[in-house]
Amino acid sequence: MNSLTSAVAAIVTDDAGRVLLCQQSQGHRRWGLPGGKVREHESPIHAAVRDIREETGMDVEMVDLVGLYELCGQGLPDVVVHVFRCRDGRGEALVNAPGRICRLGWHDVDDLPQPMTPTTRMAIADAVAGRSGVICQVDRDAEPDYPEAAEALASRSQDVVVGLAG
Repeated sequence: MNSLTSAVAAIVTDDAGRVLLCQQSQGHRRWGLPGGKVREHESPIHAAVRDIREETGMDVEMVDLVGLYELCGQGLPDVVVHVFRCRDGRGEALVNAPGRICRLGWHDVDDLPQPMTPTTRMAIADAVAGRSGVICQVDRDAEPDYPEAAEALASRSQDVVVGLAG
């Protein structure tokens, strides 16, 4: 039986509609959403607020839940990522967790940096489309760095969307 890890991520937008992304310090150095693991006895909302503050120094306004994205594949433990939609609150975005992330940046959704994690790409597409309450399975093996793969991920995301909220 696979173990299951709960994690959080946040789509933080500013007044210009740009999204805040973090570049990972290690591995493939992919761009992703601010977030991290949910600690024992911690709710996903509290984990998201904590991780955003830890990674960026920002306090944000939580708006709603974009969706739950189950990341699976490569024989690794499955991860369920609670992705929240947030508005830029107070503070300037600064790299506060240099061991985990090396850069932060505000990006236009039509000009996102590469390489990007599959969960980030799918969650941003869902958020831009105005979706909430998405339930989706994301394959770790999917390579999101090429246009064909990105299109396949987006179309698969639309196939498995389940509305939970109005």
